Amino acid sequence: MIEIRNLSQRFAGPRGWVEALHGINLSIPAGEVFGIIGRSGAGKSTLVRTINLLTRPSEGNVIVDGRDLTALGKDDLRAARRDIGMIFQHFNLLSSRTVFDNVALPLELTGKKRAEIDAAVSPLLELVGLTQHKDKYPAQISGGQKQRVGIARALASNPKVLLSDEATSALDPETTRAILDLLRKINRELGLTIVLITHQMEVIKQVCDRVAVLDAGRVVEEGKVVDVFMQPHHEVTRALIGDVIAHELPPALKARVTERLRTGSGHLLRLAFTGSGVDQPILSETIRRYELDFNILHGQIDEIQGQAFGSLAVLAGGQPVKVAEAIAYLRSQGVVVEEMSHVE
Repeated sequence: MIEIRNLSQRFAGPRGWVEALHGINLSIPAGEVFGIIGRSGAGKSTLVRTINLLTRPSEGNVIVDGRDLTALGKDDLRAARRDIGMIFQHFNLLSSRTVFDNVALPLELTGKKRAEIDAAVSPLLELVGLTQHKDKYPAQISGGQKQRVGIARALASNPKVLLSDEATSALDPETTRAILDLLRKINRELGLTIVLITHQMEVIKQVCDRVAVLDAGRVVEEGKVVDVFMQPHHEVTRALIGDVIAHELPPALKARVTERLRTGSGHLLRLAFTGSGVDQPILSETIRRYELDFNILHGQIDEIQGQAFGSLAVLAGGQPVKVAEAIAYLRSQGVVVEEMSHVE
């Protein structure tokens, strides 16, 4: 559905050229909710604006539904953009128009007749739960309701792709969850491909199928969300996941563990497991088999896309050969095991 090939973006700055994006390559299948995450300045918003060519890349190609947007002329590009809806962080609603009329605007701009507009807008307002608010103005509704208007407006042209640029950043946590649930519902019921830009790993965890992690304009990690949570490879990814699932030990505990590791006593292990492994007695079986002492330092059980996910930090005591055998056994049971030589 979306192919991004060797995409780079440069801007002229006061001190010379600024490289905002460096050789981005991404493939997003039809019907997927794909997350793009990174800290401020990573290049997320620049990247999403190149997908519909609001920003034309310096190099590379953007192919959406088989069409290379970078090769299209103005008229063809304008037509192609009708297949790409976009929702924004700050809603971008017209204060002088009602909820209904804000959603109707894209259809009016394409010359649709009033009967066609009414037939298209009413089901969209029902889909996003705003039928009873259709005659209100933006100043009369909440932030979450404004974003629902923005979503309905983005869907008015019946797009195949929906781009979301930090659409929940200005919302409280409860409203954020409701908006993400709505986006997942739209994805499932309408079959839309959704590209979701965010700096919050909690958002990725709740709604995305796969994720790409950006840092300084480069994709530093990509994969299924559950796989990235299970075994993050890049330090930026680890830090972002740490916002959701704590990796740091409490300071006093960290000092004691550091001293114990310095004397060669014990092995610090990070374990991650998902699915049926969450509620199976794998640790107790490991302890019995290999005569180990497991001291659980911290842990958490969460849910990713309806799938249980567990994370533990343990200090394993016992003969080194037994610890090695235990690690091999845990891995054979589908547990991701990372042996830490130091305390982070």
